[in-house]
Amino acid sequence: MTLLQTIIISIVEGLTEFLPVSSTGHMIITQNLLGVPQGDEFVHAFTFIIQFGAILSVVCLYWKRFFHIDRSPVPADCKSSFLRMIHPIRFYWLLFVGVLPAVVVGMAAKKSGLLDWLLDSVWVVAIMLVVGGVFMLFCDKIFNKGIEENLVNEKRAFNIGLFQCLSVIPGTSRSMATIVGGMANGLTRKRAAEFSFFLAVPTMAGATLLDLHDLLEADSSWATAHNLTMLLIGCVVSFVVALFAMKWFVSFLTKYGFKAFGWYRIIVGAIILVMLLSGMSLNMVD
Repeated sequence: MTLLQTIIISIVEGLTEFLPVSSTGHMIITQNLLGVPQGDEFVHAFTFIIQFGAILSVVCLYWKRFFHIDRSPVPADCKSSFLRMIHPIRFYWLLFVGVLPAVVVGMAAKKSGLLDWLLDSVWVVAIMLVVGGVFMLFCDKIFNKGIEENLVNEKRAFNIGLFQCLSVIPGTSRSMATIVGGMANGLTRKRAAEFSFFLAVPTMAGATLLDLHDLLEADSSWATAHNLTMLLIGCVVSFVVALFAMKWFVSFLTKYGFKAFGWYRIIVGAIILVMLLSGMSLNMVD
C-alpha cells in the first residue's frame, strides 16, 4: 500500500467508524477503487488495525467515563451482592457483558474462514448497504425515541451485544446495529449512540490484538519498515478524523435520526451494484 492509499483509506475509516454506514464496507469499496490488492493478509489486518486509532478517539472524547470510579451510593433497589460490590466499576462490567456475544461470534467466523471471505466480497457490502439503508428509512418509526430515564443495565448491554454480532457482515455497520439495539431496548438515540461508542473500544481493541497475533504467528515478513509506518500513519489519521466525526454525529442523530444515512447507504450500494452487474471495474487506478 502506498502512502496516498493509506491516508485516503484512513480518512474513510475515521469518517465512517461511528456513522451507521459501515466503516469496513466503505474501506473495502475504497480499497477496490484505489486498486489495493484484495485477499492480501496485510490488507485484511490493516482494515481492522487502523480502526484502533478511531476507537482511541472515544477514550479521548469520553475520558471522564473511562477513567472514573463511581463513588455514588449504591442504589437502594440493588439487591445483588455482586452488583453492590462492583458498583464503583460497573461501567467496565457493562462493557464486558456487552462485548461477550461479539467475542463468541467473531471468533467462530474468523476460525471458519467466513470472515476473510466476507471481507473480500464487494457484492456482500453493496447488498448490505442497500438492505441496511432501507431498514434505516423506517427504524425511527419502528422504535420510539426511548425513555430518558432508561439507563444501560446488564440485560440491555447483553442485548445490544447480540445486535452487534450482525456487524460481522461487512456493509451492515457495527454502529447502526448497536445503536438500533439500544433503541430497541428503550434507550434514547443519544444514550444508545454513546454506549455504541463505548462498546466499540473493547470490541475493536480485541479485533486489533487478534489480527496482530495472527499476523505475527503466520509470517512476520509483512513487518517491514514501510508497512509498520503505514499502520502508524493510518491509526493517527483515523484517530484525528474520527474525533471530529463522532462529535458531529451525536448532535445530528439526536436531531434528525437515521433517514439521511439510510438514503446515503441506498445510493452508494445501488451505484456499486450497478457497476458490478454491468461488468464495470471498481478499480479507478487501471
